[in-house]
Amino acid sequence: MKTNQVSKAAAISPLAIRERTGSISTAEIISVLHGEITGLHIKQAFSTEVAEEITAKFVGSPGLQERKDGVPGQYVGASHYRKDAATYFAASETARPYVDALFENLVDPVRALFDALKRELHRQGIDLRLARSQDGHANICRALSWSGVGAYALEPHDDVAQVICAGNDYEFSAVAHNTVAALNFYPSLADEGGNLRLWSHKPTVTDRKSQGVETTGYPYSKAYLEPVPCRDLQLKAGDIALIDGGFVHGVTCQSGSGKRRLVLNSFFGFAQPDLVLWWT
Repeated sequence: MKTNQVSKAAAISPLAIRERTGSISTAEIISVLHGEITGLHIKQAFSTEVAEEITAKFVGSPGLQERKDGVPGQYVGASHYRKDAATYFAASETARPYVDALFENLVDPVRALFDALKRELHRQGIDLRLARSQDGHANICRALSWSGVGAYALEPHDDVAQVICAGNDYEFSAVAHNTVAALNFYPSLADEGGNLRLWSHKPTVTDRKSQGVETTGYPYSKAYLEPVPCRDLQLKAGDIALIDGGFVHGVTCQSGSGKRRLVLNSFFGFAQPDLVLWWT
């Protein structure tokens, strides 16, 4: 039997999405962590001037690299995807000066959110910290510009498979038993497209096996997702999106000249009842 053969229809799970303008709240973030909200889209959440400066620093960064893990795009930072813990944390240490340089002489919106959430969780008796090992610790975020062609700049995927299969050397592998939250800040968007699309489907291990994506969660086929309802978040520079990464999601195709789609991305979630881990 072929591993990518669709064995059954994808189960539909309703999306609970909130969209509004203004500042993101720690209460909303915690609601995503507890699985009460699927997606949160905050418009005009951080300064467009800061967004433009971050974008310019990304384009000119000496740490800018092409991804070589089968997911097309450019990045500054480190990704745990398809890496063992030693390799990932070593890469995080190497990349840290380049990530920090993206926010040099700027108000860092990612760090501000992290610090606010850390204070609120501390009041609840919960610790929030960067994931770590003997080889180093994670960065606050990574900067990504997806470059896939066709219907999607980033193919439909889920973020849980790569956490489940990260291995025992990663302390954040335990987060897969809870909500893996994906946090995205958007300093720049293409003229058209580049929307964040969420499908009403939260795959199980059996679902991933049927699609041949058991260890990566990437990519789900068009045929598999075709009958599943979906919703697009129409993004603009200065927006923040926070989603339950267990739901299938992707980035629609981009068009227009000049502007690139740039996202500052992090993951976080409960590893223990009193511990939330943050990584990239």
